[in-house]
Amino acid sequence: MARYLYTADFEINASKKMLYPYIYTASGLAQWMADDVTIDEDKVFNFIWDDEDHRARLISHRTNSYVKFEFIREDEEEDDPAFFELKLDMNELTQSVFLKVTDYSDMDDLEELHDLWSGLIDNLKETVGG
Repeated sequence: MARYLYTADFEINASKKMLYPYIYTASGLAQWMADDVTIDEDKVFNFIWDDEDHRARLISHRTNSYVKFEFIREDEEEDDPAFFELKLDMNELTQSVFLKVTDYSDMDDLEELHDLWSGLIDNLKETVGG
């Protein structure tokens, strides 16, 4: 199945240190990204959207900087897995914080993806007051 890459930057009026728990922890992610997010004893995150489970592993992270989740497909050997990465960047000149979203998935409608992520980021901004 073909995968498509979507990237976008969103300015958020909050510090990287304040935002990081919202992109790294299951409880933080559950507040803005999904209907619910849980984590099991094997450190597998379960993102629940519309009563459907989407299991993912946190494959990379740096404190107060970025996280990368790779989705797990039990039904097939995946040599090109779907993933998303959330990266916190600061513009040193303006002191603005940006959340860079990288989404590598089956969705091929870039406009729909942009609307989806814009809505999610609006949820995050509302949650953190930024």
